[in-house]
Amino acid sequence: MGIQIAPSILSADFARLADEAEAVSNADWLHVDVMDNHFVPNLTLGMPVVESLAKSTGKPLDCHLMIEDPDRWAPGYVEAGASSVTFHAEACRAPIRTAREIRAKGARAAMALKPATPIEPYEDLLSELDMILIMTVEPGFGGQKFLDVCVPKIRRTRELLDKHGLDLWIEIDGGISVETIERCAEAGADVFVAGSAVYAADDPNAMVEELRGLAEQASAR
Repeated sequence: MGIQIAPSILSADFARLADEAEAVSNADWLHVDVMDNHFVPNLTLGMPVVESLAKSTGKPLDCHLMIEDPDRWAPGYVEAGASSVTFHAEACRAPIRTAREIRAKGARAAMALKPATPIEPYEDLLSELDMILIMTVEPGFGGQKFLDVCVPKIRRTRELLDKHGLDLWIEIDGGISVETIERCAEAGADVFVAGSAVYAADDPNAMVEELRGLAEQASAR
């Protein structure tokens, strides 16, 4: 599978999303942050925008639902065009059922954890998932500073996956840049969400490749 880079359109120009998607043509995914101003104190975009974006780009969409009641809404994002849908452990009432519904509709199912949420209570349901998303900032806003206290959780998550022989991706979201990506890759992460670092760069595509290279070198170590 290898290292994957998923630029977050939270840091893109919302008035030019199709162009902004094209600006990161080297990326593996487009990360789409869906916020409802309830689960997190911010409001971004919803299913109609995801549907429009899916029609305007060939890049697979990685939808991160920072919303209340994801059990109800997550399957609809697959129908809207998402190739991967992530729900938050803290908001989901029936994670196994929700993950199975996402998968049944043809997308990858992922579960996200806030910085203070441990991985260990969810050990028994890891086999129902395709990816674990570990937040390295408090969800809700882009441009935040990376929280180093989350790195040990990345390592513990990788150890749990290895213990059970599970081929899940570990995605990291929050404060990922050339200064932080290596320590996450060394800890066992393989999918990296980068918003400000990519879209604030003079050449977003070049930044995608730089981040990929740093993560690949760190992972090999």
